[in-house]
Amino acid sequence: MILGQSHFIKTVEDIYEAIVNTNPTIKFGVAFNEASGPCLTRFDGNDEALMKSAVDNLQALACGHTFLVVLKNGFPINVLGRIKEVPEVVNIFCATANPVEVVVATTGLGRGVMGVIDGHKPRGVETAEDAVARKEFLRKIGYKR
Repeated sequence: MILGQSHFIKTVEDIYEAIVNTNPTIKFGVAFNEASGPCLTRFDGNDEALMKSAVDNLQALACGHTFLVVLKNGFPINVLGRIKEVPEVVNIFCATANPVEVVVATTGLGRGVMGVIDGHKPRGVETAEDAVARKEFLRKIGYKR
């Protein structure tokens, strides 16, 4: 998933185009919470279950001007660069497959993302064996030759 902040109603369409123009085989759903006008959760994608997941999670978050992309058949790194290039995108809070907790502040005006807890705390320092396993994994999934 990719969680970010954006500022304009066409965010959903532009993120959709950024993803399919980068890798048309990735399945995804994208949702965007408006912070003005009708304040709707806008959504699009090419997979019904992932669109529903993006909408449900963003509705639960209930923060204005946030977007969420939920992916399958790809990794956030596959599309993150293109999403960062979308003119409306202001910030990326996280791009991960880890469990995530979002830290939210609530004021009289609304709610906003303060930050995220992305994954677990470190359990130690990488050993030589761990480095070999890391390098093998990257080659296995096609990121290194």
